[in-house]
This record gives sequence, structure tokens and C-alpha cells, in this order.
Amino acid sequence: MGTEPLDSATPPRVSMVMPVHNGARWLSDAINSVLAQDYGDFELILVDDASSDESPAIMADAAARDPRVRLIRLDTNIGLPAALNAGFAAARGELHSWTSDDNLLRPHMLRRLVEVLDDHPDADVVHADFTLIDECGTETGRSHVGPVDRLLFGNNIGACFLYRARVTEALGGYDIGLFGVEDYDFWLRAAQKFAFVTLNEDLYLYRKHGGSLTSQRGDQIQDLTARIVERSLPDTLSPRRRSEILLGLVLRSHWRWRGDLVRRAFRADPWHVAARLPFLARWWIIVARNRLTS
Repeated sequence: MGTEPLDSATPPRVSMVMPVHNGARWLSDAINSVLAQDYGDFELILVDDASSDESPAIMADAAARDPRVRLIRLDTNIGLPAALNAGFAAARGELHSWTSDDNLLRPHMLRRLVEVLDDHPDADVVHADFTLIDECGTETGRSHVGPVDRLLFGNNIGACFLYRARVTEALGGYDIGLFGVEDYDFWLRAAQKFAFVTLNEDLYLYRKHGGSLTSQRGDQIQDLTARIVERSLPDTLSPRRRSEILLGLVLRSHWRWRGDLVRRAFRADPWHVAARLPFLARWWIIVARNRLTS
């Protein structure tokens, strides 16, 4: 499919939102990776979240050279979840996705995701594998996304996805109080109402670097993760499964001993926790040693 300019009176099929706050370093590459898609029926909504670097000029240039680019400027920095909501409030497409100013789409990403949803009319979300890259763009590994029935054990939806606009509408967008885990919370809520399709094709490049949100706010993100997972646990969940999930949260808290989660896991299934105690003890020793040497 081509990349002809869209008729302004005809809504595009796909709305891609990119929130930006001082993301000039990789922004041009991120924007160009969207505009280079071999599927052309989309709009790219750039949300300038009160950037003070060169980002506004880069976004303005993109909007000037490609009519598929729309620019929303925010006067104050409202944070990622609220910036996403602002972008999707302006979206005209029947299919939604978003990307970050430091990541890249492979040229066939949108085409493949649209094809999968067209082939699965009963599904509402498709998500796909992606490659990890470093600051220089060097590939460092591949992330295989998992089935949605394992979502309570971790955010296995990943960074490459497309979903129908009715998902956005039903969930009311992203929770602005969950900065850092807004995507995980969105998927946990979506999984209660909508059908997912997992596509094991590498369609995206996810950049891991020192300035990323995960690197800067690790402890807070782990706390928020525990909160949203616990509130998503269904009442029908077996005691063993509940205990398993809570202990998994403990083991993902790399620098903190979460005794509160261990106690709740014990209340759910004492025998399961007892069987895991030797492993937990070794893990706690490693955590304590890391704290002393960091």
C-alpha cells in the first residue's frame, strides 16, 4: 500500500499517538519510522508535552512536510498518561496505537497488525514481538510477547500493539495516577473485557537506555505494579495461583525485600510459600549483598 496524503475529510484507518517531552535525541528517527510505513492509511498525532529542548522544532518540521502528521501542543507538562489521553481524544481512526520518541517501528509493522485484526474480527487487540536496542541502535536481544492469560505474572503485551478504538472508549483511556505502569494497567483492564491475539513476529525496536523511565523510577514502578496486579486478581483465583503471583511480584522487586507481599502470599497459600522459602532466602541474601556493594 502507498503513502499518499490522506483526504482531510476522510478519517484515517489508524491513529498513532506519540507523546513527546524533551525527546529530541531520537525523535526524528522515531517520527521517520512511522512515516516510512508501507501501510499509508494512518495519522500520526504528535503530543508536545511542554518540551523545552529542540523537540518542538523537530515536530513542526514533520507536520510541515507530511499532511498525515498532526501536532498538539500542551502548555504545561502533564505526564505520559495524560498526554496519551490528549492524543487519543483527538484521534479519528478506528484503530489505535502509540509509540515513544526513542523507539522505532519496522517498516511493515502497521500493515501486519492491521492484517491480523482484519483476519480476526472477534479480537480487539493484537500485540507482537520486538527487538531490544541500546543507545547506539545496536540490537541486544529479542522480546517474545506472551499470551494474555499470563498477564498477571508480568506485562507480556510488550511495546508493539494495535487495538480497536472501542477499547480506548470502554476503558476511559490511561490512568493518569499510574505514571510508569499506565500501559500495564491498561492491558490488565482490557484483558477483562476484550480478546487479544499474539503475533510472534518482530515488528518493533525498543530502546533501553539510562534516561528511560524504568531506569529512573524503578522502585516506584515496582510499587505501582504490585498495586495494580493485586487489584486485578479475580475473586475466583485459586489460593495457589494467588500466592504464586504475589511471590512473583516479590522477585521482581530487585532492590527491596517486600515482606508485605510475602505475608499476603503466605495467607493465600502457606504451603506454597513454605516450599519456596529456601529460594526466597537465597534471593534475599543476594538483594542484601547488592545493596551493600551499590
